[in-house]
Amino acid sequence: MSNSADLAALVEQPFALLQEMEHRSRAAHSGHGVGALPSEWVGVGFRIGEEQFVASREQVREVLMLPDAITRVPGSERWLLGIANLRGQLLPLIDLKLLLGSGRTTLRRTTRVISINHREVPAGLVVDEVLGFRRFTDHEYSTTVAKTIVRCESFLAGTYKRGDDSWPVFNFFDLVESKMFLQAAAE
Repeated sequence: MSNSADLAALVEQPFALLQEMEHRSRAAHSGHGVGALPSEWVGVGFRIGEEQFVASREQVREVLMLPDAITRVPGSERWLLGIANLRGQLLPLIDLKLLLGSGRTTLRRTTRVISINHREVPAGLVVDEVLGFRRFTDHEYSTTVAKTIVRCESFLAGTYKRGDDSWPVFNFFDLVESKMFLQAAAE
């Protein structure tokens, strides 16, 4: 039976009707066929200063409260806040706003650490606030990257737009693999 078959015409053929319904269901689930839903992209929304961004959920290991104890690393850049022991793991904490050259992050009740899910470079990025999961469809995505106040365009991979809201996609892997990030020793 073709995908364009009218289901009403199959009322007298229950087995063929079930086959056609299964065929359409599989096509819709795989993102193909009549009535297929657009695929969904899920990211973690966060704020740096007054700007909102979103990062792929695959690049985020977890979101943490700012730890009480942070051990400063002598001879390091100012943006490397120090090392924290989080559940037995040592994690370098980076002030993302300061790293990007836009001033120090003000530590508040809403300040969070985004632990990056990178295989080789462990890092915790300190951001002003985490806004939770954000879900977008394919048609909301644009490859256009707008200028940002925090000057992070080289780490952006497009933008999701919904209504008046714009969510630039921050690529954490590009950030932690960049020369700027890997050179944490103060000069």
